[in-house]
Amino acid sequence: MTYTVGMYLAERLAQIGLKHHFAVAGDYNLVLLDQLLLNKEMEQIYCCNELNCGFSAEGYARAHGAAAAVVTFSVGAISAMNAIGGAYAENLPVILVSGSPNSNDYGTGHILHHTIGTNDYGYQLEMVRHLTCAAESITDAASAPAKIDHVIRTALRERKPAYLEIACNVAGAVCVRPGPVSSLLGEMRADETSLRAAVTASLEWLKGREKVVLLVGSKLRAADAQAQTVELADHMGCAVTIMAAAKGFFPETHAGFRGVYWGEVSDEGAQELVETADAVICLAPVFNDYSTVGWNAWPKGDNVLLAEPDRVTVDGQSFEGFTLRHFLRELTASAPKKAATTQGSTAPKLEIAPANLDAPLTNDEMTRQIQAILTPDTTLVAETGDSWFNAVRMNLPKGARVELEMQWGHIGWSVPSAFGNAMGSQDRRHVLMVGDGSFQLTAQEVAQMVRYELPVLIFLVNNRGYVIEIAIHDGPYNYIKNWDYAGLMEVFNAVEGHGLGLKAATGAELQDAIKKGLANRKGPTLIECSIDRSDCTKQLVEWGKRVAATNARKPQIV
Repeated sequence: MTYTVGMYLAERLAQIGLKHHFAVAGDYNLVLLDQLLLNKEMEQIYCCNELNCGFSAEGYARAHGAAAAVVTFSVGAISAMNAIGGAYAENLPVILVSGSPNSNDYGTGHILHHTIGTNDYGYQLEMVRHLTCAAESITDAASAPAKIDHVIRTALRERKPAYLEIACNVAGAVCVRPGPVSSLLGEMRADETSLRAAVTASLEWLKGREKVVLLVGSKLRAADAQAQTVELADHMGCAVTIMAAAKGFFPETHAGFRGVYWGEVSDEGAQELVETADAVICLAPVFNDYSTVGWNAWPKGDNVLLAEPDRVTVDGQSFEGFTLRHFLRELTASAPKKAATTQGSTAPKLEIAPANLDAPLTNDEMTRQIQAILTPDTTLVAETGDSWFNAVRMNLPKGARVELEMQWGHIGWSVPSAFGNAMGSQDRRHVLMVGDGSFQLTAQEVAQMVRYELPVLIFLVNNRGYVIEIAIHDGPYNYIKNWDYAGLMEVFNAVEGHGLGLKAATGAELQDAIKKGLANRKGPTLIECSIDRSDCTKQLVEWGKRVAATNARKPQIV
């Protein structure tokens, strides 16, 4: 069989396990899309715009381990870069592929459409290098295999997005066929000397420390060290807390689990456990202004061991040359038992008393009903805002997953990400919690849930504004034009679809809507939950005050 550059890329993507890739067509990528369609091991999934395409791929990577998005040059790729920035911040290997101008136009001085009107077409590659771990431009078939392999290998190794730019007349050009994929895969080999030194220093640091707590961070999944963390917790017997963005990364049914540590908005007992411990082992954390509640909850000092995906810092010394998986395996083999922090404490349990079902719907009642439908095979996607806090305070059954975007924090991210996640894990139940303001940014992708008959259950909070922004810094810009959100489903169905649009203004109406939504297996169900604007979690209010104070710091005069 004659192979082309596009076919080479398609086979590599299929070899790393992708069953789907996401796309928005444009004249610079049409031949490439044709070539990708020749590979019958992958399905081409279409999105409404390039921003949503990038976020859909990001959601797919969360569910499937990696993803690919294919867009056109400049007008498409620059829009997608927003989502690629999110994938970089959230440690997700998304391969962004952009069609580009005909190779014969490079260096001619021609001014082309879909460009900024200059004869230099390199600005897109220069821009995307700041958002990716590898970026290559392909303008000839001979160099394509090496460049494709480099981009994919680096994305998988670094757990970051990467970029390929393929000239429109090269996508169908003849090239060699790819060999085995094993060269692109595989774990980094550890520097045994450095690894042993790190473990020895860690064991020495643990001597004499009895109040030991593990603090699980949001890079743990990217480090592929979740199983090793459970093994360490089993062995040591100490308390385990998680950071908010790591919700779902450690089983909450584990005997050592003691809740979310998030400063003043922590689960009951978690703040005291972490802040009075004489040894806090931080596993793959991200300490930013949000996770530290405005720099007020940042574990630092001699009683902290910082274990990052590729580096360990303990007792004033830093070690590298191995992965977190290597370190945790070796530490577990030798670590002492440290059960003091689990004695006399219990895991937090969210208990919300059922409301009068005929009373106006409240945030608590909505949260209570959503938690009741969480199963071990549920993926819960929670949008920026009070949905964060509602998801974080829920109790998860073993196997349930929560997806958040606390580092990038792009409102509207959740809708296309939930679409991609559902496409990448169709054996799971998918639940999305999103606010009205966020939904307005990316609502179109619900139409693709209808198109591909994905039974995503969407809880849309209609409180007529950006409540998280109101909590941080209020102003007239936080109040939006109301939509008939449930009514949109008929627009997206266009007669042929099977989406449901329902409204819930009371607990009884929500209960009935959830029952109908769970029964609808041929499309998404959007439940528009009408909740008073002032009704939000107390954690959001307290957190918002702290973040607002941090943002309001006056300039320092040096």
